[in-house]
Amino acid sequence: MKQPTECMTLRLWPEAACALGVSRSTIYKAVKRGEIPVVKIGGRLLVPKAALARLLMVEPQPGSGVGDVHL
Repeated sequence: MKQPTECMTLRLWPEAACALGVSRSTIYKAVKRGEIPVVKIGGRLLVPKAALARLLMVEPQPGSGVGDVHL
């Protein structure tokens, strides 16, 4: 059986903020709005690496509203 870390890599909030080039409070607000999924393990909230990759790959088209991420 695969270990959980083989299926999904998780990042701490500061690492997620750094990867996206935003502040930790911006990540927190995006999580509260449901724009970034989190995994809760114990008392820690972690961001799946795949979710960060999807956010980084979004290519918004001006004026279309498609792909808009309100960070």
